[in-house]
Amino acid sequence: MNEASGGKEESNTPTWDALSNIQTSGVGGTMHHHHSHPHPHPHPHPHPHLIHHKTMMQQEQAVSAVSQVIVPTPVKLQAQTLTQTAGIVEHLPPMSHVPQQIIPMAQVVLPSTFPEPELSGELQQQGWKRFWSKRENRPYFWNKLTGESLWVMPSLKPQFDPITDPLGICGGGPVVPGNGPLPPGTPGGPLKRRASEDGGTVPGLGPGAIKKFVLAGPWDLEVGTNVIIYERAQSTLFQIHPDVEALRCSLLAKLRQCYQELCHTRESIDAPKDSFNRWLMERKVIDCGSDPLLPSQCFPEISMSMYREIMNDIPIKIVRPKFTGDARKQLSRYAEAAKKMIESRAASSESRKVVKWNAEETFQWLRKTVGATFDDFQDRLSHLKHQCQPHLTETVKGSVEGICMKIYNLSAEYAKKVRDKNNQIIKDSGLSDILRPNAPPQRKVWCYPVQFVLPAPRLPNVEYLPEREQTMLRFHGDTVCINNHHLTKLEHLYRYNCFDDKKFEMFLPRVWCALKRYQTYLGPNEGQATQMALPVSVFECLQRSFGVTFECFASPFNCYFRQYCSAFGDTDSYFGSRGPFLDFRPMTGSFEANPPYCEELMEAMVNHFERLLADSTEPLSFIVFLPEWRDPTPNALIKLEASHFKRKQVVVPAMEHEYRHGFQHLLPKAEVNIRASYGTLVVWLQNAAGTARWGPTEERVEALLEAWRPGRERERDRQELLSPPRPTTHQPIPSTTISLSSTCTPAIPTTINPTTPITTAPVAISQVPSTPPVTPNSTPTPTITPLTAVTAANPV
Repeated sequence: MNEASGGKEESNTPTWDALSNIQTSGVGGTMHHHHSHPHPHPHPHPHPHLIHHKTMMQQEQAVSAVSQVIVPTPVKLQAQTLTQTAGIVEHLPPMSHVPQQIIPMAQVVLPSTFPEPELSGELQQQGWKRFWSKRENRPYFWNKLTGESLWVMPSLKPQFDPITDPLGICGGGPVVPGNGPLPPGTPGGPLKRRASEDGGTVPGLGPGAIKKFVLAGPWDLEVGTNVIIYERAQSTLFQIHPDVEALRCSLLAKLRQCYQELCHTRESIDAPKDSFNRWLMERKVIDCGSDPLLPSQCFPEISMSMYREIMNDIPIKIVRPKFTGDARKQLSRYAEAAKKMIESRAASSESRKVVKWNAEETFQWLRKTVGATFDDFQDRLSHLKHQCQPHLTETVKGSVEGICMKIYNLSAEYAKKVRDKNNQIIKDSGLSDILRPNAPPQRKVWCYPVQFVLPAPRLPNVEYLPEREQTMLRFHGDTVCINNHHLTKLEHLYRYNCFDDKKFEMFLPRVWCALKRYQTYLGPNEGQATQMALPVSVFECLQRSFGVTFECFASPFNCYFRQYCSAFGDTDSYFGSRGPFLDFRPMTGSFEANPPYCEELMEAMVNHFERLLADSTEPLSFIVFLPEWRDPTPNALIKLEASHFKRKQVVVPAMEHEYRHGFQHLLPKAEVNIRASYGTLVVWLQNAAGTARWGPTEERVEALLEAWRPGRERERDRQELLSPPRPTTHQPIPSTTISLSSTCTPAIPTTINPTTPITTAPVAISQVPSTPPVTPNSTPTPTITPLTAVTAANPV
């Protein structure tokens, strides 16, 4: 038999003789296996002569042992616990030049097995449980209450009196051995277990990929943008604060109430329904003030929208009656109110004479006519209004203009109070005054949310009161509600678009401000028509067939895509808003436009479309949805139908399609879909490149009309419930080659794939403007510069 180290042959020494030379090793409980030439334990600094002398003596003892007959006796060695060093050594592979130790089997720990520590009852009560990691092949401990994971046995929380020692710093209770806290970096300390170490990999994305959580609902937040814009200057608006928003909303509610009282006291009518909301939208088309909600710098100061709506309800509000008796009563009421008004006002003699004569004639006709039909009463009412309305309008013109003027002046005064409150908060927070932002460089980037010059002030706490279906947020006793599903949607939008609050410390105050803003803006029991959205099936068809990735008029609560324009850039930018659409100037992209029903806003929208399509040679497409009003036809519809960029036009009949309710973030799911009581006009506005890319072919238009069929969304939900579809990527949109000429260097075309989901970081805009654009070849040419793409980590 050869020696393991040198390969020399051993003498034929019996086994019983070798047992006599066994010596106890320095490691308790272990025995070294000696060959015929034992290796003594080396001295730290051995002398060569001493080594030779010891070797000779051991050889002589071995020879003498052969000549003697020794009866072996069993030797009992007391087993000791393996030290930490021994536990580590046993994992090492055997080495030929190192003497191997014989360890008792009772002390051997196999490389793939670990001692199974038992959790005490106290630890189980604290929420700890033991699990096995397949990837690491060892146990770990997880707390179901706190979500904490550890590789080692958790330590017991110290027992202390919560009354006399609430922080637990005075109690010196007994420490459980092995469970005490160890400083960071100590071997064997309480290492936290990372989620990525448990083998949670995404198939096809590699071992380090993060699982992506897709939120299901009446939206698709995973669709990336294909909209390219020129880089914009930062906004000078104040960032929202709950105290300021509470003041602004209280002043706006006071202004709405004042409008109602003025109409009632001066004209003896109620304020027209949704008239105040349309006044806000009409004013914001021409407003140059600093407040995002309250008009403060408009010309002309008198709103024609408010003026017309008040005049239409004078002397009484005319509605279409259902029965003949109601038509007769309405005719009688109109004649009586017109006569009363002309007698109580300072009207001209001619006006007084015409109105009184027509009113008396109507009374005589009502007394003499028996068995008149519904149409007879309606025709008589139209004739009376045609005769009297011009004289009544001339009589009350000054009074109605006074109402409009007073409302505007109060709004400007309230806007100044809100601005003073903002300045006070900025001063108390120690933030600098508003600085004029520098002009951004002329370069193309992917569209990104509104950026602010001033940083956000410290926000107060908002109470979070969750319930089964809804969540209530309360600030200083003012409570707003939102469905739990839509609150989760806001959380995802916040993670996609807000990068100055990674810890979500300001999430609830900002949600409260957004909810309070829209609640006050829409008013009590009003405004649902201004926020109605298209069904989900229609949005899916628009994205699949026409490459739509952007909504021109939406809000964080009713948006389908994660990129959109909304009325308020200050409250909605944290959730993906690009600001008001009239201030948004895209160069390329496919858009859906379903504006609020305000004639001035719709006309300004059509004019904005015309300018954008005329200025851009890149693919640009707008699919516009407007109500088909024909009596009379608004200017917006006239301009839209006569547009040079109109490619197709279809009308969806009334009661044959549906919309989603404007308050869908508050209503239960069963009450969201409502049948449209009017027809909807769909118009495709596209330039030449947009038509070549997203042209309205017959197949695409038919698919859109089929998707808008009543009940189509419910059928889609039912089908997904019965057979959930597999996750599929969106239909790829052909790449676009965009170039920008320069006087210094020739333009180099850059190919961009608009379907790539790109989330732009708000910080990148404030840091990048001074740097030149960077192309894939790192060549400083004035081509499109995609902003920094940020992938959402740790999704909910």
